[in-house]
Amino acid sequence: MRLAIGVEYHGANFFGWQRQKGVRTAQEELETALSEVANSTVSLICAGRTDAGVHALGQVAHFDTSVYREHYSWIQGGNSNLPKDLSISWCLSVPELFHARYFALARTYQYVIFNRKFRSGKLFDSTTWVSRSLDEKRMSEAANFLLGEHDFSSFRARGCQAKSPVREIKDIRVSRRQEFVVITIKANGFLQKMVRNIAGLLIDVGSGKKEPSWAKKVLLSKRRSMNSATAAPSGLYLASVDYPQEFGIPCKTAKNYFDWT
Repeated sequence: MRLAIGVEYHGANFFGWQRQKGVRTAQEELETALSEVANSTVSLICAGRTDAGVHALGQVAHFDTSVYREHYSWIQGGNSNLPKDLSISWCLSVPELFHARYFALARTYQYVIFNRKFRSGKLFDSTTWVSRSLDEKRMSEAANFLLGEHDFSSFRARGCQAKSPVREIKDIRVSRRQEFVVITIKANGFLQKMVRNIAGLLIDVGSGKKEPSWAKKVLLSKRRSMNSATAAPSGLYLASVDYPQEFGIPCKTAKNYFDWT
């Protein structure tokens, strides 16, 4: 049978999602925990890999098993074998054709900025601290230039292995609540470090270093060297993943977390 699970993790102490030799990853710890429940090897495929230091609130993964357990047992048993910074939030049976990555219609990421003159002793690894005052209206104006389908070569990591740089941003918003500025981006897919490169640009616009129209110039240039520095991973969250309704996959919408508008 094929099962899908929802996964949450605080990524500060993980070297990303993907299993890698000699370092701590979310995939390896989840597979180890679920293999204990199944008493056999479990291999996971996720909706989207996250980089080192990046968090997830609505990651989705699937695995195949011939072992029957109640859904509750997979969740409870898995969590009992997991550390506090990683957990399974739901589990359900899905058709054999379901694929966590290939059937995803859209993914939503949120970038959370702690915007205060002095740093926080608590939020250092769950947000990105920007001491310069940010104007979220200027950031929103710049973000609007990125809506729609474009070649996002200016926003991809140099080592990105995606075959095409074309992606469609379906929604992009910037909101503020007191000392927090949140960038919410929904797209049909993302290039490596695309969200963090967008965040870097918007931070420069919000702080007054660049004009909002600069976002269009960077986009049209198709050159990574034209763009701002990549924003830190500590503020980035994989918030939710959308799937066709027939699969019944729970979608933890962004507004459940950081969308305060």
